[in-house]
Amino acid sequence: QVQLVESGGGLVQVGDSLRLSCAASGLPFSTTYVMGWFRQAPGKEREFVAWISSSGSSTYYADSVKGRVTISRDNARSTVYLQANSLKPEDTAVYYCAAGHYYNSNPKMYTYWGQGTQVTVSS
Repeated sequence: QVQLVESGGGLVQVGDSLRLSCAASGLPFSTTYVMGWFRQAPGKEREFVAWISSSGSSTYYADSVKGRVTISRDNARSTVYLQANSLKPEDTAVYYCAAGHYYNSNPKMYTYWGQGTQVTVSS
């Protein structure tokens, strides 16, 4: 059974930083899966944030977060991270990690999803 479990969300102030984690189990994490982070704000569609290749050598970011966010992974721990800095109120959303086989920003291309972790940025 595949599980993706996010953690690290919370209530922060504008300009603060957060590190989100996503622990994976039940899938060949290090050899097969591209990992992505997405977010969804109330009343909005799910939005791509970043993806990272299975080896960690390639990454890609949405323009809205480029320069403020870093995606990384520890294959020995089957965990992917999202370091988010200089947070803004518009970053407020539920953040989801996802596993897929393709480098893609389309959420439909991802097979497995976590339950999400809430990030709220207060001004």
